[in-house]
Amino acid sequence: QLQLVESGGGLVQPGESLRLSCAASGFTLDRYAIGWFRQAPGKEREGVSYISKGVGSTFYADSVKGRFTISRDNAKNTVYLQMNSLKPEDTAVYYCAAGFFATTLRSTEYKYWGQGTQVTVSS
Repeated sequence: QLQLVESGGGLVQPGESLRLSCAASGFTLDRYAIGWFRQAPGKEREGVSYISKGVGSTFYADSVKGRFTISRDNAKNTVYLQMNSLKPEDTAVYYCAAGFFATTLRSTEYKYWGQGTQVTVSS
């Protein structure tokens, strides 16, 4: 059974960092594009970053470019999202998702989703 589990969320102050993890089971992560998405209360789900299958090309939304870094550890079958210089507007539930044919951050391209992890940035 294909499963994604996010972890690493929490409460931090503005300017601090967090590293989110997306652990996969039932499939090999590097055969899928993996995206990170977030959804804040009352807002639509937003694509944050993705890493392509295979070579691992990366893409970032403008809102996080230069602050967030996505990476993949094939040995651990895990994708990470390193989030630095966090801002209050980064507060959201963060989801990872897998899409075999995904090439963008359109959520419709991702078939498998984790349950999400809460990130709260507040002083």
